[in-house]
Amino acid sequence: MILVTGSEGLVGSRLATSIERTGAEIRRFDIRRSPGENVLDLDAIDDAMKGIDGVVHLAAVSRVVWGENDPALCEATNVDALHNLLDLCARRRQPPWFVFASSREVYGDRGETPISEDCEFRPMNVYARTKCEGERLVQSAAASGLVANICRLSSVYGSPHDHPDRVVMAFAGAAVRGGTMRVEGPFNTFDFTAVDDVVRGLLRLVELSSDRERIPPVHFVSGRGTTLLELAKLAAAHARMPVSITEASPRVFDPGHFVGDPARAAALLGWKSEIGIEEGLVQLIASMS
Repeated sequence: MILVTGSEGLVGSRLATSIERTGAEIRRFDIRRSPGENVLDLDAIDDAMKGIDGVVHLAAVSRVVWGENDPALCEATNVDALHNLLDLCARRRQPPWFVFASSREVYGDRGETPISEDCEFRPMNVYARTKCEGERLVQSAAASGLVANICRLSSVYGSPHDHPDRVVMAFAGAAVRGGTMRVEGPFNTFDFTAVDDVVRGLLRLVELSSDRERIPPVHFVSGRGTTLLELAKLAAAHARMPVSITEASPRVFDPGHFVGDPARAAALLGWKSEIGIEEGLVQLIASMS
């Protein structure tokens, strides 16, 4: 039995279904399913851990802007709850394996690209700092004997049920309904990764973890950068209704540039991104139409 926290989110919902298709049993846990399924509730987590062989921990305050607006909740959810969950794992007679989802936000804003997993952390915002601390907690648990592996996600997109104000969703939504695409930082460049690609990588990481294998942190990235202005123009090119593009200054608490090196994931997991940003954006627009 595999516990998937954050099972109703962009990645968690697809992953939970994909794990079930392999024949494995899962237990979903997400506050969106029930107010009682809250990672801040130690008793609820303890109960959810019964009979569990492995944990995929996706639950988090997962948006940079949310962390800026409520730092205390971000810290409690992303750090304190993780600490409690790892402690519960360690107390089990047979500790479950553990997969932790971190973020490319830990790298901050760097001049050089592509960025490898060994690059120094330079967190720029509350969310990034909680992910750095989360990784430290997981590495400490691994040093104490827990089978624990870390992946870092990068600008994941691809579900019509995603938050409508996330940049890919916002541009896809404008392409479907018409309207204005507001580009905050036209030349900010990111490594967008389709959710189906990310789920394939996570399934491989789950497989290795369940075999009790330990690997260094990996990030799931395409190795290709797309500026926000290019993204907006791609969406406009496939728009169903009239759209316009306006440019604005970037947010001060966001890294402006990230392109990752996919070599480690390829070498250790046999994984690579297969869905390019234009293909993925077209699929998303079609799913919203």
